[in-house]
Amino acid sequence: QGQLVESGGGSVQAGGSLRLSCAVSGYTGSSTSNCMGWFRQAPGKEREGVAVLYTGGRTTYYADSVKGRFTISQDNAKNTVYLQMNSLKPEDTAMYYCAAGWVSQGATPEPRDFHYWGQGTQVTVSS
Repeated sequence: QGQLVESGGGSVQAGGSLRLSCAVSGYTGSSTSNCMGWFRQAPGKEREGVAVLYTGGRTTYYADSVKGRFTISQDNAKNTVYLQMNSLKPEDTAMYYCAAGWVSQGATPEPRDFHYWGQGTQVTVSS
């Protein structure tokens, strides 16, 4: 059974930066997963895919709202996936989740495509 544990959330002012980490344990990938992703969910809103990193570490997906500001990466030696968030805006405020799943390249990641989830880490950006 895979376990994903997020960390690195917090409160920052607009324009600031945070780096989220997702420690992966007990999960070595499977035929049902081809990527790791970060999602976020703000109060009263649906969970949305923010960034995805496909197996191999070269192909990525970013939501239009974060392109040029967020970067997803991985450290295989540490079994950790990161989300570097720069130029943060108040609208980035949400609970951020790490997840593992299967998404066809070029497709928009949906929560239903992911079957392993972390517990989430809160990001709050003040104006």
